Amino acid sequence: MAEGPRLDVPRSRTRSLSGFLRLNPDAVGQFAEGIARFLGTGRFLAVQTIIVIVWIALNVFAVTLRWDPYPFILLNLAFSTQAAYAAPLILLAQNRQADRDRFALEQDRSRDERNLADTEFLTREVAALRIAMRDQATRDFVRSELRDLLEEMQERGLVLTRAPEPDEGQVGAPAPPT
Repeated sequence: MAEGPRLDVPRSRTRSLSGFLRLNPDAVGQFAEGIARFLGTGRFLAVQTIIVIVWIALNVFAVTLRWDPYPFILLNLAFSTQAAYAAPLILLAQNRQADRDRFALEQDRSRDERNLADTEFLTREVAALRIAMRDQATRDFVRSELRDLLEEMQERGLVLTRAPEPDEGQVGAPAPPT
């Protein structure tokens, strides 16, 4: 089927300028950010200062080259035009930066919420493990109980107070020196 105007949709009465000028918002935004970055540099200020000084010097001292006499109306018009275009471009760049900051903030918040949920889960798990471990004997607890039993048996005389040597009483052990 051929792509074209649909017959079941009424035509617009006028052709709008927006239909004629279809600009990519991202491309315009990138252009605005580039201009805003350039306008905020020292290089731009230095170049603009040099141009203004040369402009005024040529119009004041070079009698034959005077294209903009003393009130410098043409220079004022150039500054006004520059300001008229720079201000909206800077605002557009600031809005795009605010959108990026808002998006980053939302991402940070969601990441923080996930981290908080993970931390709370791990805290509950550790608490549950601690409660479960209270009912079980730990290694230190078993050692202390065995020590207490050994001391009690030694007090009753049921156990030797000296532990046997590692080789003593084993089959095939070397004979003690005589």
